[in-house]
Amino acid sequence: MAHVHIDDGTLVVEMTGLDKLWTLKSRLTIPLGNVRGVTYDPGMIAERKGIRAPGVHLPGVIVAGTFHLDGEQVFWDVRNPAKAIVIQLADERYTRLVVQVDDPRAAVALIEGAITTS
Repeated sequence: MAHVHIDDGTLVVEMTGLDKLWTLKSRLTIPLGNVRGVTYDPGMIAERKGIRAPGVHLPGVIVAGTFHLDGEQVFWDVRNPAKAIVIQLADERYTRLVVQVDDPRAAVALIEGAITTS
């Protein structure tokens, strides 16, 4: 699972517990100006993942790490698709972050509020 918060004009996504190991990341920081949008999207788990490098994908259990698909890199950290949000990015290493959060609607509202005021 990931915790998302805004810190001084930056979106901070922090992985918790063993997700740090599976994703090989503990934290991602993205300037709010590079966040293009965010959606609550539990259906995203059914989309093609691409080639994982590095990461782990055990269908029905976990999708975590960096996945390469159609020339783009997508970061995943999802065990429970019902709590997945998708953050669209521009001018970043990743084109999307697909992460599980504790409260998807609150996370979407937080990020939407931050990008509309930045």
